[in-house]
Amino acid sequence: MENDPARFRILLVEDDQRLADMVAEFLESSGFEVSTEHRGDVAVNAILRLRPDAVVLDVNLPGMSGFEVCQMVRSDYRGAIIMLTARGDEVDEILGLEFGADDYIAKPVKPRVLLARLRSHLRRSQASLDEAGSPIVVGPLVVDPARRLAEIDGRAIDLTTAEFDLLQLLADHAGHPLSRHEIYEHIHGMRYDSMDRSIDLRISRLRKKLGDDPARPKRIKSVRGVGYMLSVES
Repeated sequence: MENDPARFRILLVEDDQRLADMVAEFLESSGFEVSTEHRGDVAVNAILRLRPDAVVLDVNLPGMSGFEVCQMVRSDYRGAIIMLTARGDEVDEILGLEFGADDYIAKPVKPRVLLARLRSHLRRSQASLDEAGSPIVVGPLVVDPARRLAEIDGRAIDLTTAEFDLLQLLADHAGHPLSRHEIYEHIHGMRYDSMDRSIDLRISRLRKKLGDDPARPKRIKSVRGVGYMLSVES
């Protein structure tokens, strides 16, 4: 099912006016409704007030960094957050994911890559709502697609949009291993880049939130030569 971008609102937070204008114009020409902010401290209120379907958030912002913005809004904002940075450093990617980002794109921004990532996140969120069925129960884990909520041992798990999508994917295939290729294509909507470690980072984040032992994980297991599997014995 193709999502209709005209239904979606995007907040672009970028202090480079020329880049912001270029990206906003491209996204608007693709059918999105786009609002822009140029300061991090202003962006926090804008995100919580406008409740956009997705936020495209630069890291280096005046007033407050993109990392701080993401951290401040994440508990109250459930839409996708895609971070932009001029620093293609793995440490920045780890920080972005730690603070609750759903995706990470290094500058210079390739508009069509950004568009593909946005559509992928929005399509999955919409499909989850449109096609939501009964909660998925795997041992003490409950994943509820209709409410986009997850619990373990009766405790709610605080997940980002991408983390919930990944957990739902694993729960849908509980007991069956999924390759990094399958997971990457589900998360990003494009072919797997074998140099990209974002899937491993997301799995690590999920394990931590599920209370899984990183040294001897019992809930999300690594399957040698294949990828990852949600255990039905957990």
